[in-house]
Amino acid sequence: MDIKNRKLAAFIEEAKELCQPDKVVLIDGGEAQLESLREQAVKEKILIKLNQEKLPGCYLHRTTVNDVARVEGRTFICSKNKDDSAPINNWMETEEAYKLLKGLFKGVMKGRTMYVIPYSMGAVGSKFSKIGIELTDSIYVVLNMAIMTRVGNKVLEALGDGDFVKGLHSYAELSEEKRYICHFPEDDTIMSINSNYGGNVLLGKKCFALRIASYLGKTEGWMAEHMLILGIENPKGEIKYVAAAFPSACGKTNLAMIIPPEIYKKKGYKCWCVGDDIAWIRVGEDGRLWAVNPENGFFGVAPGTSMKSNPNALLSTRKGTIFTNVVENLDDETVWWEGLDKNPPKNALDWKGNPWNGDMKDQDGKPIKGAHPNSRFTAPTANCPCLSDKFEAPDGVPLSAIIFGGRRAKTAPLVYQSKDWNNGVFVGSIMASETTAAATGAVGVVRRDPMAMRPFVGYNMGDYFAHWIEMGKKIKNQPKIFNVNWFRTDENGNFIWPGFGENLRVIDWILERCDGKVEAKETAIGYVPYAKDINVEGLDGITEKTVEDLLSVDKESWIKETEGIESFYKELGERVPKELYDELGKLKANLNK
Repeated sequence: MDIKNRKLAAFIEEAKELCQPDKVVLIDGGEAQLESLREQAVKEKILIKLNQEKLPGCYLHRTTVNDVARVEGRTFICSKNKDDSAPINNWMETEEAYKLLKGLFKGVMKGRTMYVIPYSMGAVGSKFSKIGIELTDSIYVVLNMAIMTRVGNKVLEALGDGDFVKGLHSYAELSEEKRYICHFPEDDTIMSINSNYGGNVLLGKKCFALRIASYLGKTEGWMAEHMLILGIENPKGEIKYVAAAFPSACGKTNLAMIIPPEIYKKKGYKCWCVGDDIAWIRVGEDGRLWAVNPENGFFGVAPGTSMKSNPNALLSTRKGTIFTNVVENLDDETVWWEGLDKNPPKNALDWKGNPWNGDMKDQDGKPIKGAHPNSRFTAPTANCPCLSDKFEAPDGVPLSAIIFGGRRAKTAPLVYQSKDWNNGVFVGSIMASETTAAATGAVGVVRRDPMAMRPFVGYNMGDYFAHWIEMGKKIKNQPKIFNVNWFRTDENGNFIWPGFGENLRVIDWILERCDGKVEAKETAIGYVPYAKDINVEGLDGITEKTVEDLLSVDKESWIKETEGIESFYKELGERVPKELYDELGKLKANLNK
């Protein structure tokens, strides 16, 4: 293996000495090598080859039963000083963490191959991009990283003798007790052991693109955010871009790949997906914020994805995709999951590999699910029917608006605009939503998830807020900041707003606000639309009165909300910026007027 970068050669040697693999293989990114690894994975029963006529290049993988989601309790941010990582992150002191991990990695790859994956987050060679090297003993990781990132020799060429983020992974014995996903932002290093679930082991994804990159962004003056990037093309052919942050199960992928409602389509509106999950954002020479999607694939939640809910996501999985923990349909060697359609297979294996059919019920008469609630698809971005032609643009796309959202049954209106940048940072910092299956733990509990970054900030959350405030001072032409909530419910707990493609009606209002084309009324929390300005043409059962109710701001629930915000800020400690406490003070004063 001819590695010219001396730091990389040293990193590989050190890892070889520690992990003691039988051999080392460099991933060159070529199709021939990847195809032989797929064949090997099928032979070793790591992957199941699916029907190549119906799903060309597609495979199914099952994780072990104890390894099905990101494990926040086993995910650590390691730093020399506890306050630089805490209080939201689990912290471990740097040297203590290295000592623990080196003990776990010692000899762990005996009898196995160590794969060296050079990968680029972002288009190879773009000034936005960063390079990582993941060393792993998992073919599953190699094949997923080859979808999720740009891998191989071209990355090594772009690296030259430059710096890179070091990643070391072993699935080891898949022990829950010895499972650690550790990040060392001060050292540009990630170490993950005893997991083989995507979010814990595809080190380019949340580990690098958010936890390490958020720290790099703070030190280098840019931002790594848990945001989709979406382009809206109006009938004149003008495209405006927005970035939006939502916690999991709040419709983020649906919005990233939104299909305009019929009345918008007829007028000539089109929507373009630049990214569905992560945005790296910099201030451009024109004083605007510019964003790129550093990924090259989608790592989407399968259940609920259908031709009705998200046709573009489903069509993205029709070739070259790895499905994880879904149902295997034995009759035609395809896959199925809850919410795909109403025809579950009669002869199938569930996500654990046990016989299953759609008629099975538990002792309480409830249907037994076939796919895991957090089952996934890893699909190439290139498959997306609505992929933006700016996806590979080295400078990214300019942002007109930043949107925050969450799942709130009563408190937040359908949409409101912040009063200015600092107020927008405040709006992002107080985001709250109900938990989902994407993170292990209780489901349905409301928790604060600032900027949807709670599990992903690679340093102290108060310092992260301060970085947002500082960025505001650097942006001459600031995007406007909004909050949306598609999830208001009626007295029976039913959603009032139809959601999905209809959400474009709200984005349309947001872009009109950015262009100064519509007025809004000032409320205690920010600027709220006039109901008449949200286009409800062609919407069944949604009248101007319905919209008025969706836009109402209930003072009592917001007064209660301020108490929750205050206790959350206290929990975050002394580093919460004074500017945010000032915003909280203004909100309280407005509510008490």
